[in-house]
Amino acid sequence: MAQKNAGNSMQKELEWIRALADVLTETGLTEIEIEKDEISLRVARGGIAQAISAPVTQAAPAPVQEQAPAPETPAPSDAANAANHPGAVKSPMVGTAYMSPAPGADPFVKIGDQVREGQTLMIVEAMKTMNEIKAPKSGTVKEILATDAEPVEFGEALLVIG
Repeated sequence: MAQKNAGNSMQKELEWIRALADVLTETGLTEIEIEKDEISLRVARGGIAQAISAPVTQAAPAPVQEQAPAPETPAPSDAANAANHPGAVKSPMVGTAYMSPAPGADPFVKIGDQVREGQTLMIVEAMKTMNEIKAPKSGTVKEILATDAEPVEFGEALLVIG
């Protein structure tokens, strides 16, 4: 009997995921997250869909550490303008940005590099999955706004291609 209930529960979760995926398609959203009872569900287009059956709790914010930007990633003089730039590449998810494929490796791109459409610019790790962020168009890397191994938010400008 318990196995039958587990099967029904899984079927309901799959129907829930499909319904949310349909909402993404209909609305043009890239991500949706819902919490109901003890289940938290996040569906992201081109990313991850995962159901978590665990009590929902509020985590304390991580302490912020001040860190000087690396020479190849200077802080922009006006980050708000850069984020609204038509060449801004924005994060499709919440996660941690990584500028290189492995610790100590050369970064995927530097300011001034020529990139082609589809080229990997950086990685955003979300839920232990490495998601390549690819160039939406060809051009020159004008600014790098994200910092290596630091958190990024959904919709946050990561870099600017001009």
